[in-house]
Amino acid sequence: MRIVIAGGHGQIALRLERLLAAHGHEAAGIIRDPAQAEDLRGAGAEPVVLDLESASVEEVAAVLKGADAAVFAAGAGGGSGAARKETVDRGAAVLFADAAERAGVRRHLVVSSMGANPDHRGDEVFDAYLRAKGAADAYVRSKAGLDWTILRPGMLTNDAGTGLVRLAESTGRGSVPRDDVAAVLAELAETPATAGLTLELISGTVPVAEAAKAAAGGR
Repeated sequence: MRIVIAGGHGQIALRLERLLAAHGHEAAGIIRDPAQAEDLRGAGAEPVVLDLESASVEEVAAVLKGADAAVFAAGAGGGSGAARKETVDRGAAVLFADAAERAGVRRHLVVSSMGANPDHRGDEVFDAYLRAKGAADAYVRSKAGLDWTILRPGMLTNDAGTGLVRLAESTGRGSVPRDDVAAVLAELAETPATAGLTLELISGTVPVAEAAKAAAGGR
């Protein structure tokens, strides 16, 4: 499989790229900063330099053409203000979904956030983040040309992954290592029966492959 990842230098994305390369897949990561290209090559991925805040749908679609799946793992980052939550966490996600549809890449995974809601209230930057993520999720759900799955992890940690998770439409609050988020994304890319689902993810007791299969519900 060829899988294109938006936000290719993110902490989850780099882990995902290593997993995909180890499993014999071809990964490409979209990055804005050319200085990050070597890190992607080290993870076994092809770097593609493109700024999703200024790129056109046509430019992004050209990168996605021929891919088997697209993963939106970009984010404005913890030090950014509310304005960039809007341009990256919402705007870039919308652009990426439009481009995937235009390129004919049906399998579409989104790394969202537990609590994402376009109607979330509050004036803090994190509130703006949850609104932006929620609006992006709602937009992706509206795309009839995509077989989307939205993944909403709980609090992210840098603990070593255990490979044991809880993956369901509602899990309750909890934390999850970024290692395990990446492992779940890799599994979801190969589990098309999870299309049309918004899934929460925290650490649990079920191996990743079994959790993905159970979430698909025998579809």
